[in-house]
This record gives sequence, structure tokens and C-alpha cells, in this order.
Amino acid sequence: MSNLYGKTLLDNPVSTKSTAFSRQERQENGLRGLLPYGVSSIDKQKARVLENMRRKSSAIEKYIFLNALLERNQRLFYRTMIDHMEEILPLVYTPTVGEACKEFAHIFRRPQGLYLTPEDCGQIETVLENWPEKDVRVIVVTDGERILGLGDLGANGMGISIGKTALYVACAGISPAYCMPVMLDVGTNNPSLREDPLYLGYPHERLKGDAYLSIVDEFVNAVQNRFPKTLIQFEDFLTPNAFKLLERYGTEICCFNDDIQGTAAVTLAGVYTSCRITQKDFSDLSIMFLGTGSAATGTAELMVDAFCAAGLSKQQARERLWFVDKEGLVVSSRGSVKSRIKQFAHDHEACSFVDGIASIRPDVLIGATGVAGTFTEAVVRQMATVNKRPVIIALSNPTTHTECTAEEAYRWSDGRVIFASGSPFDPVQYNNVRFEPGQGNNAYIFPGIGLGVLASSARRVTQKMFLSAAETLSRQVTDAEIAKGAVYPSLKHVRDVSRAIAVSVCQTVIQEGLVHEALPENLDGYIQSLMYEPNY
Repeated sequence: MSNLYGKTLLDNPVSTKSTAFSRQERQENGLRGLLPYGVSSIDKQKARVLENMRRKSSAIEKYIFLNALLERNQRLFYRTMIDHMEEILPLVYTPTVGEACKEFAHIFRRPQGLYLTPEDCGQIETVLENWPEKDVRVIVVTDGERILGLGDLGANGMGISIGKTALYVACAGISPAYCMPVMLDVGTNNPSLREDPLYLGYPHERLKGDAYLSIVDEFVNAVQNRFPKTLIQFEDFLTPNAFKLLERYGTEICCFNDDIQGTAAVTLAGVYTSCRITQKDFSDLSIMFLGTGSAATGTAELMVDAFCAAGLSKQQARERLWFVDKEGLVVSSRGSVKSRIKQFAHDHEACSFVDGIASIRPDVLIGATGVAGTFTEAVVRQMATVNKRPVIIALSNPTTHTECTAEEAYRWSDGRVIFASGSPFDPVQYNNVRFEPGQGNNAYIFPGIGLGVLASSARRVTQKMFLSAAETLSRQVTDAEIAKGAVYPSLKHVRDVSRAIAVSVCQTVIQEGLVHEALPENLDGYIQSLMYEPNY
């Protein structure tokens, strides 16, 4: 029991048990008369939460309800989420978090996380000292410029940082006391936000150039001084900044970018698993990407490493990967190609998306455009023409921005597609067959990475960790799940997945010589002992 007493104890979200305080606890802690007579177990409280949540008629209302619960009773929130992961994760994170971010200033109740603005320049370390927890181990930071597929949402992007820290706790058992959401509020170029009288962010155009890098540098340096054991996760930065910041800090501090590296690992895992269905060797695959942003580029770069691990040279690996953008197939003869995409611009005649599929005959098609409907019927049918079992992964979220729906993919491929998406879709019934599409959710990857880094006190986060995480995730998919067409395990097992990934991260840390001190031989038991269990 904490040192809090009476109403202060009852109202503290970390320490409260609400109606679960026993008669003796009520007597000893000044709670008599402050609670109704009945003493509820956490299971009974959880049943009450679910009943009330399910009464809400919309996902955003359920999000607001759950967020209020988190602010009121932290342990009850996480216990409910962990025990009902498949139902609650889509409400706490994608796809509902997209709508929550758009409405963030309008549904704001109580502050969560830390906000930094240009007015804090020169004093950011002092501002960090205001955070109540003194041993932060995981920071999720965004500048709100590219929230999911929704664009520049400014300070409303804090919803992303809050959601991702909740996933670290629920999916990997990292203590809430170790987690800090951060909003690097450097302004917004979205005029509708600046003109919104309820908008809570810094109401100016975005910092750019040296001024922008200066505030990020100060933040990163302040974190190293104030919380030296911290892993920094960069989240939803615009593609040029995402790569620039990863290159700027990736070899110097313990950090990663989830949109680049987390998305890459979860996508690679889905491709690995698809080979168990198609009976193709991974090293023989040809893969096509629609979109040239951070998610697609990061995935392609990790796949180069995966192909090399399978025995190919780097050049051979690059030749297996093709890109398509709004102008069609990206080829070497094109005059202007993004610098990171040039390595994947091969000798081929310029052609349309559909013609490129017909010519190249990719085994796997991956979409990361943020634009709904870009996997048209013609695209899906062409993939089904060149493949007995086409693999299609539509990564963009929220659901309203996905390249195609699960129902479209199964119908247009005559039920032959192996489909996965970034946002969840309900099971699809087609020709008397029930398909359960997999969700390529980064929640399978980044929480386990974070847990492994925390457990090992790794000095850096490396590409090999994400490659290992992808292999580990793929191994968690059961034969029964494969039989239903899924390339990812059920989300109800995500804590087991995270623990397995954390073990693989620790093994990689040891192999790469990034440990500070020796780790226990029984890594699985050690990591299990570190995982937070929200009970009274």
C-alpha cells in the first residue's frame, strides 16, 4: 500500500483499488464511508467496465470511456485490456486512435504525457524534471506531422504517443512508471487546426531547418542527461525527417523509428509466414511495393538484410524488390527518383502498376500509400492471375485509408489471396469458406523490442534486432492459424509474442556485444519476472 491516505488514496490512479479495498484496508486507510458497502474483486470490476464500455454506440465513445478509466484506475484499465486484447486494442490504438487524434482537442479531459514547444528551448531538461517518475525507460515521441495516414495533426498527435505507451504496458508488461509519452509540439501547417478555437497546440507554422533540428537535438540530449537508460521511439514523423533523425541519432543513442523499423519487421514476419502457405522459398520471392514513404522504404531495406541472411548477395537481394508510385513502376531510366529508392530502380521499361505486375510477376504485393482503394479490382485480379496464392499486404491505416478491404481482396481473387492489413478487418465468408485476415499490427513488434532492450540494458537498437524479431514473430503463428489463412498469431497471445521477441533481442544484444553486464542463462524466466502484472 502507498503512503497515500483517505480521499487522496482513493483518487490516485496508480494506487487506487476503488471498490476492491477490503474492510480492513478501508479501516486502516481512512476510506470508511467513502465507498459503497460492497467489496468487489478486480474480476467483478472488470465485468462492470466491459458492460459499460459495450453500451457505447461508437468506437470513439468507447475510446473516451477507456481513456477516462486509465486516468481513474490504472491497474483496472490494464487488467481489462490484457484480458480482452482483441476487443480493446483496436479501441485504444488503430483504427480508433486516428479518429481520437483528429478530435483530440475536442475530447480532451485530463493531461497525459509531456509537451515541449519552441518556447521551452534552452530549458527542456528543466521541463523534463517536472515529469513525476524519475526512472523513465521508454519514451514515445512524435511531432504530429504525419499521423497514420491522416497528415499533419499538430499537438493532437499526442494521442499516438499515449496509445503506444499503453501498448508497451499491455502488450509487453513494461511498467507504466517506466513509460513517458512526449509531444514535440513545433507548430502545425494545418490551418484548420490553428484556426480551431479549441485547439490546444502551439498555434504557429511548423519549425523547419536548423531551428527544428535544434529543438530535437536539445530534447535528445536532455533525455540522455535526465533519463540515461531510456529507449526513444520516434513515431509518425514525416518521411524525410523520420530518416534524417534515425540517421542522426541511431548510432549514438538507444532509439528507433517504429514507422520505418517496426513496420518493416511486422511486414517481413507476414511474408515469412506466407511461405508456409504458398510452399515457396523466401529466397526465391519477388516483392513489389506500392508507395515510397518511410514504411515501404524501411521494409525494403530490412528485406535486403533478410534476403542476404537467406544466402543472396546485396545486389541479388535488391533485384527482388520493386517499387511503384503514382507515376507507375519505378525504373532506372526515370529522371527523378528518391535517393533511398534508387537502389530499387531496376532496368525495365516504364509501365503502369497493373502492367508491372503482369511483367514482373511478384509473389507478394505490399501497400503503404495511406490512400484508400489503390489496390483496385484490376490490381488484385492481376496478382491472382500471376500467382496461385497471391500474397497481398495492405499496411495503411486507419481502416478508411487501407489500400483495399479484406472482403475485396478475397472476392477479387476468388478466395485465393493470402491477405493481411495494418488495420483490423472482420472475418470474411466467401464461397462457404470463412477467412480470418491477419493484422500486421506493429504491436507485435515494438513492445517486445522495448522489453528486450530494457531487460538487456542494450546500448543501441540495431537492424539485426528487428530481423530477429520478424523471424520470432513468424514462428509464433500456429498451424491452426495458418489453416484459417492468417499470417499473424491471435492478438490475445501478444504478451507471449513480446516475451519471445524480448528473448531474441537479448540474444542479439549478446551476439553484437552491446551488453553492459552478463545476462541470466534462463532469459525467458528472467524476462517473465520483469513483466508488469496489473493486479491488486
